[in-house]
Amino acid sequence: MIRLTEIKLPLDHEESAIQDAIEAKLGINSDQVLSFNIFKRGYDARKKSKILLIYTLDVLVENEAELLEQFISDPHVKVTPDMEYKFVAKAVENQTERPVVIGFGPCGLFAGLVLAQMGFNPIIVERGKEVRERTKDTFGFWRKRTLNTESNVQFGEGGAGTFSDGKLYSQVKDPKHYGRKVIEEFVAAGAPEEILYVSKPHIGTFKLVTMIEKMRASIIELGGEIRFSTRVDDVHMEDGQITGLTLSNGEEIKSRHVVLAVGHSARDTFEMLHDRGVYMEAKPFSVGFRIEHKQSMIDEARFGKNAGNPILGAADYKLVHHCKNGRTVYSFCMCPGGTVVAATSEEGRVVTNGMSQYSRAERNANSAIVVGIDPERDYPGDALAGIRLQRELESGAYVLGGENYDAPAQKIGDFLKGRDPSAIGEVQPSFTPGIHLTDISKALPDFAIEAIREAIPAFEKKIKGFSTPDGLLTGVETRTSSPVCIKRGKDYQSINLKGFFPAGEGAGYAGGILSAGIDGIKAAEALALSMVEQNQAEKVDIA
Repeated sequence: MIRLTEIKLPLDHEESAIQDAIEAKLGINSDQVLSFNIFKRGYDARKKSKILLIYTLDVLVENEAELLEQFISDPHVKVTPDMEYKFVAKAVENQTERPVVIGFGPCGLFAGLVLAQMGFNPIIVERGKEVRERTKDTFGFWRKRTLNTESNVQFGEGGAGTFSDGKLYSQVKDPKHYGRKVIEEFVAAGAPEEILYVSKPHIGTFKLVTMIEKMRASIIELGGEIRFSTRVDDVHMEDGQITGLTLSNGEEIKSRHVVLAVGHSARDTFEMLHDRGVYMEAKPFSVGFRIEHKQSMIDEARFGKNAGNPILGAADYKLVHHCKNGRTVYSFCMCPGGTVVAATSEEGRVVTNGMSQYSRAERNANSAIVVGIDPERDYPGDALAGIRLQRELESGAYVLGGENYDAPAQKIGDFLKGRDPSAIGEVQPSFTPGIHLTDISKALPDFAIEAIREAIPAFEKKIKGFSTPDGLLTGVETRTSSPVCIKRGKDYQSINLKGFFPAGEGAGYAGGILSAGIDGIKAAEALALSMVEQNQAEKVDIA
């Protein structure tokens, strides 16, 4: 097939216009086009009065070789790449050792799935509950302020991404098309087929629940085992080689091949590994607030008269501002038509996050507005210094909110002018359990407050209404990424613990559902190759 890129058509084009565009681009007539499918569809909304749809198309034609030769110098006419996933290994018969995957978020899910598909019968241990029980616990916290520290937004089947916008796009380089494998597995588990081709696919929380259950069933059917409410409390090692794990129920599992796929909030696990000498470093992350506006205002600012068009959906945004004090402020995890949610996993702390359903139909748009911080400048010390800073800020937010899991909040206008908080206006808060109006400048370091106060008016120049006085800021946003990086080599193994494969967001190698899933696949492949190599070496020793 031939892949055509940058095919631009009007927003309201007729269905036949795609066929017409193919014929015009290749200079052929209709009977030479045997079939085509849409590989990707995005939009260009830089001119609100003339929004364009941008297609990538895979086209089957009669004279493919001749056309490819004719357009050899055209970067927008190429052969369609082979994107089919190919397994790198297969488990040997009568395999006795079983690899272990710690964590069942996106990284652990795909590490476990691919290992199971290759026949390695993985054991997956997840500290939280099955996704439906976890959902009950999470909604229970939001409604009744009763926190289960092992079953919440951060911990449980599906990971933190279950309670998010369900975004499935990433900026990571993916020359081997692992991302396609992730998305195709989601579609096979019941995700809408449109996620295969829309430029910014998302799923939403409720759809993710049923999909994750189906993927769990697939892993079990293939010989995998999943243990919920099971935390890893210790690692065993001998001569720089991992040999097993101690679980929270006291059980010991022997394995020389372990994927660490915990999320960014498994602080006790990081502390345990640090105590055991697993090499890690503090890494940069970001802190800030959630900002809320009316979604209708964002739609109007981004799409003009085309606001509300079903093809465009609820508008999103991506903003960056470089401040005079040397800091960078940016939007993070923008959730169109969503809600701000309580995302703590520890008692006596308040953390915000954003979430959307598939419909993105809630009245508010929200996004984190965060400031980048780094260990050398802002939290010098050992590898766990970032965790201590996160806890300090989250505990402070708990106190500012009234010590009942309400979040501290303030209208944008009051925050920018440094005045006492006034009553809620046009933008109604979506955060549950609730908010407490207060001076949120006390919630973050002075440099962060200074930077955010400079950035919001700057963002107004890009999105009209962004600095509206009635918009709302809610805090604090501290779990933007992992505060540690567990260093690994090119073989994906820890640089000082053989057989231990740190992967995904918690280990510092991903950010979001798609990139975490991709990293889980890569870790699974590296582990599988290591096991095959070990089995071959053992056969040689026996001989």
